Amino acid sequence: MAQGYKRVKLKIKPGWDVEPATAVRKRFPDLLLQVDANSAYTLADVARFQALDDLQLLLIEQPLHHEDIVDHARLQAQLRTPICLDESIHSYEHARWALDLNACKIINMKVGRVGGFTAALRIHQLCQERGIPLWCGGMLETNIGRAGNVALAALANFTLPGDISASARYYHEDVATPDFVLNSDSTLTVPNSPGLGATVLPARLAAARLRHLEIKT
Repeated sequence: MAQGYKRVKLKIKPGWDVEPATAVRKRFPDLLLQVDANSAYTLADVARFQALDDLQLLLIEQPLHHEDIVDHARLQAQLRTPICLDESIHSYEHARWALDLNACKIINMKVGRVGGFTAALRIHQLCQERGIPLWCGGMLETNIGRAGNVALAALANFTLPGDISASARYYHEDVATPDFVLNSDSTLTVPNSPGLGATVLPARLAAARLRHLEIKT
C-alpha cells in the first residue's frame, strides 16, 4: 500500500481464513480486499465463506477445485460476495460453461493459461457481452510477458485491479526492457513500440539461463 498499490490479496486456507481477513478489514476498512483460496476448500466449508460475506470483500478467488464448476455454481448461489474463477478457466469453452452455470461473477484472465491472446480476446468479448468483469492475473512474468499483460489489461472490460506489478517487485534485473514502474495513479503505462513492446537484452538473458538450445533450419 505504501508503494501505491490499491488492492490487497490474502491467500487463505482451512484454519487461516476468516480471522486474518477480519483483522485486515478492521485495520483497513476502505481497502479493496480480496482472498484467494487456490482450490483449498469444498462445499462442506460453505459456512466459512458465509462468514467472509460480512467483510465486504471484492471477491473470493477459486475457492473449490478447478474442475468443480457445478459446485462453484452451488456455492455462488449461497454467497453475496462474488466468486472469481482462475484455475478453472483454461479456454473460451471453460469460460462459457462457467458463465452459463452462473459459477462465478468475475474471471481472472491469464494469457498463458487460456491459450494465448486470440483466446483471451474471445473470452474478453464473451465476458463483456455477459456483464462479467475481468482482471489480469500474473505468473511472475519477466518484462516480456508483463508487456503483453499490460496491453491486455488495457481492454475495456478489465475493470478490476490486477496482479500486474512493477518490474522491480520480483526481479532485481529483468531480461527485457522497458522496466514497468507504478505511476502516481497506481497504473502501469502500456508500451507503444512494435509487437509486445518489449526488447530482449541478450546479455542479461544469457546470464540468467540454465540451458541453451539452438535450432537451425
